[in-house]
Amino acid sequence: MPLFEYVCQTCEHEFEALVLGSSTPSCPACGSENLERQISRPAIKSDNTRALAMKAAKKRDQRLGSDRMHERIEYEASHDD
Repeated sequence: MPLFEYVCQTCEHEFEALVLGSSTPSCPACGSENLERQISRPAIKSDNTRALAMKAAKKRDQRLGSDRMHERIEYEASHDD
C-alpha cells in the first residue's frame, strides 16, 4: 500500500493518501477527485541538515523576537498612562 502526496486542483489542499490498487483518492477538504500527485522527497537527516535546520530556526526565532519587541515598544508608546 503506497502512500502518495497529493494537491487538490480545486481547493489547493495538500494531503497524503494510501492508495489501494487502481483506486482514485478524493480530497478530504472538498471531496474533489481533481488531484495532482506530488513527488515525495525523502527525509534525510545528517549533521549538515541538522545544522541548517538549527540555523534557520534561530534566525526565525530572532526575527520573531525582534518583531515582538517592536510591537511592545509601539504599544507602550501609544498607551502611556
